[in-house]
Order: sequence, then C-alpha cells, then structure tokens
Amino acid sequence: MKSNVEIEFVTQVEKHQNLIHKICRLYSNGDAEHKDLFQEITIQLWKAYPKFRGDSKFSTWMYRVGINTAISLYRKSKRKILSYSFDDVSYKIPQTQTYDDTQDQQLKSIYAALEQFNDIDKAVIFLYLEDKSYKDISEIIGITEVNARVKMNRIKKKLKTQLNP
Repeated sequence: MKSNVEIEFVTQVEKHQNLIHKICRLYSNGDAEHKDLFQEITIQLWKAYPKFRGDSKFSTWMYRVGINTAISLYRKSKRKILSYSFDDVSYKIPQTQTYDDTQDQQLKSIYAALEQFNDIDKAVIFLYLEDKSYKDISEIIGITEVNARVKMNRIKKKLKTQLNP
C-alpha cells in the first residue's frame, strides 16, 4: 500500500513528466539513453523528495534535480548513461502521457547547435526556451541572476552565428 508521500510524489511527477523528457532529449542520444536517463532522474527525484521544502514550485525543484542529474551522469560517463533497477523501489511511475516529440523535431537544428555548448550553457538555454525567468534560471542552476543574463546574451550571440552563418 502506498503512503501519502508516495502518492503525492507520483502525482507530481506524472503532472510534470514532460519536463523530464525535455531534459532527457537535451542530454541523451537515442531512445535507450533517453529511457535510462528518464529512469535515473526519476530515481534521483525520489531520493531527494524528502528534502523538498516547498520553497520553490515543484517544477522548479524538478528542473534543478533533473538537470543536475543529467549533467552529473553526462560528465561521469562521457555519454554512457548508467541505469538502475526499480526493483528496490516500492512504486512505479506510470507513463500515462504519450510523449510527443513533434516539437523536439522542430528544434532539431537548435539541439545540433547546442552540442557545441558546455553543460551549464545548455541548461541556461534550455530553461530560457522553457520561458523560465532569469531568477528561476539562477535558482535552478545555482548561479547569480546577473550571471544568468550574461550567459544568455553570450549564448544568443553564439547561436545566431551558428544558425545564420
């Protein structure tokens, strides 16, 4: 029988699972890596959930954990994503929403350009494209708001030259 904490967690993750998919799309290559990274982010969210204080929105916290997990695994494995089994976890996150990658395909050229950016810059542009404020970006990534603005301006300039040679 699931506890209220587990039910609350599963409900929140189901509600915001497309955020995890977007992070996975940015930091993985192919379906297998995408699924492995999705699973790893979900596990890390569950492990970190008892520390979620509600100081920010759940989705903001979820971005932070998801991006940090993706960056950490990306750096450790040099594109080989580790996966863990859900066997030791008493709950399963049902994927009730079918993931539609139409928008991802439209952004394919941007993702290709982003391959040349470092992990933090990728996270900044990703959150910017998600319409996050500079305050939210700075909170999620752990940089100052001014630094987030400066990074975004530099990223925009670099993307312009890459996408419009």
